[in-house]
Amino acid sequence: MTTAGTNTHGVEVDGPLLPGYGQTSLADLSDSVLASLGVPGARNPLGLASVPRVCLLVVDGLGWDLLRGHPSAAPFLWGLTETGCWLTAGFPATTVTSLGSLGTARPPGQHGLLGYQVRVPDTGRLLNALRWDNAVDPVGWQPVATIFERAAAAGVTAIRVAAGAFRQSGLSIAAMRGADYHAADTPGALVASAGAALGAERRALVMVYAGDLDATGHARGCSSPAWRFQLGHVDRLAEQLAGALPAGTILYVTADHGMVDVPAELRADADAVPELRQGVALLGGEGRARHVYALPGATDDVLAAWRSVLGDRAWIASRAEAIEAGWFGLVDDRCAARIGDVIVAARGRSAVVATIAEPRESALVGMHGSLTPAEQRVPLLSYVA
Repeated sequence: MTTAGTNTHGVEVDGPLLPGYGQTSLADLSDSVLASLGVPGARNPLGLASVPRVCLLVVDGLGWDLLRGHPSAAPFLWGLTETGCWLTAGFPATTVTSLGSLGTARPPGQHGLLGYQVRVPDTGRLLNALRWDNAVDPVGWQPVATIFERAAAAGVTAIRVAAGAFRQSGLSIAAMRGADYHAADTPGALVASAGAALGAERRALVMVYAGDLDATGHARGCSSPAWRFQLGHVDRLAEQLAGALPAGTILYVTADHGMVDVPAELRADADAVPELRQGVALLGGEGRARHVYALPGATDDVLAAWRSVLGDRAWIASRAEAIEAGWFGLVDDRCAARIGDVIVAARGRSAVVATIAEPRESALVGMHGSLTPAEQRVPLLSYVA
């Protein structure tokens, strides 16, 4: 497994933590889960044991480094780390992209959910994939079969348990279609719904999503007492879920990304630094992982300007350089034009905000998206009922 401070070949570098596509990424977890359930055509790069039922708990924002740093706040999950490991989220390390990887068992460059905000090539407008745009067909945007569709075709009952508000979202349709949706708006309802669903089926895949930890980190910071207390609630949720599983079921706990707190002095404001707007048609992505779309003929100038302004506060690459380096995994032709002409992955605890264009996002305390260990490393924990 790739470790912090090394590349995929284990050589010490002062560079990004490259996602372990094909071996130890979130997409590989989903592929391995399908294989463990006997779904034809699925690989099993993680070597998961064959089981009749799987419950996959996805805790938004639960980075491996954050979990390992708070043993007393999460004793149940901490105990599972003894036999657990970490995976890499993929790039960008953000909910949209990671749910795409989990939902399709493909890397970002193949499912095409390439960030919080990306350009729609046909219109030249930004698509915010959390809010979506009714003019963009979710299935046309992401046509790859989901793990739920594949499971159902193989006779495995596929169920998703999450807040009711997400049922018909564009992201849910793009990344998670094919599951029987069980709306659950409280932790108790999540546990009860998942336990009942698994107990009623001989072969089943149930994915449970919990988002409050991420929301707390964004609003209060992942180093705050509020985040630590919320982690305690997550720990209790996981423990209750484990206790509600019928015998012969395995619970896997993972996350979509980690998080870092970004202090005010390390925020570059693209709306206050003219050099960061010159030649730029659209500013996509988010503070820790930017897609920068240049005006025609301006890519080289934009690349040079962003490198000059940000210096060593970010890894900055052209689209071709980022694809060649493997940031997105293998990139399908239909997805390439969605990637920024310039890609910016923040280092340390820096970020590029846009206080006028993105006031709400710019005010967040905790952020994520980049290629640092704190954001890329997510847990893979297991519990056998």
